[in-house]
Amino acid sequence: MVLNGVKAIFFDLDNTLIDTAGASKKAINEVMEVLIHKNQFREEEAHKICDMFQSKLLHESLDSSKMTIDDLRVQHWEEAMKEIRPGDQMDAARDCYFLWKTRRLQLMTLSESAKAMLCELRKSASLLLLTNGEKQVQREKIEACGAQQYFDAIVVGGEHAEEKPAPSIFFHCCDLLSVKPEDCVMVGDNLDTDIQGGLNAGLKATIWLKNSTYVVNNPHPKPHYTIHSLSDLPHILNQIHDTETKTIKGIHHQQ
Repeated sequence: MVLNGVKAIFFDLDNTLIDTAGASKKAINEVMEVLIHKNQFREEEAHKICDMFQSKLLHESLDSSKMTIDDLRVQHWEEAMKEIRPGDQMDAARDCYFLWKTRRLQLMTLSESAKAMLCELRKSASLLLLTNGEKQVQREKIEACGAQQYFDAIVVGGEHAEEKPAPSIFFHCCDLLSVKPEDCVMVGDNLDTDIQGGLNAGLKATIWLKNSTYVVNNPHPKPHYTIHSLSDLPHILNQIHDTETKTIKGIHHQQ
């Protein structure tokens, strides 16, 4: 594939390259079985505990000077279990957390088709992985799915002063690859971070991977392109080239 005008492609990780939501759901279901059969919680109680844990994940704030991300997430499980059954739940909380974490990471894989696509794209453009999140958590995911070998650079938001959608982290990515924002494309599933960030930084194009969890007819912010599968990406990248070529020809004709 020849990508005239596109020198670099930035990829989001979670729910773009790997099915983080799916892996998390399967891991939670396994924890639920342990809560029911080993810890003797009723099914509805196990559901409540898992729901509370996931709610705490969405709103967590880590002070790394006081505890690790692992300790914080064990605490999430402990607090959720104590809501249902007061008393010492620390051992059970640790078991639940490390089962959830281990199984979730095991299920985070790059598909063979994604690997092949990345290898092909890398022949024509620099590839960069740009992911938000706590640095240990994201680095563990990257290692688990073996993403390192497919990218020229990896940037984890939690290791920087600002994350997506701040323009600064996109400019940092451009500097790493020695490219200009107008030569880059952002591919991701999140409108608020991936697409808004790409627009904020003035990238050449933003490509939104619209997962089935989204029901958005008029997305805002509006991406340049929308795809429903990563397999559609090469076709879209060719469209970017074709559009640019037509524009150039049109300008030349007017002159």
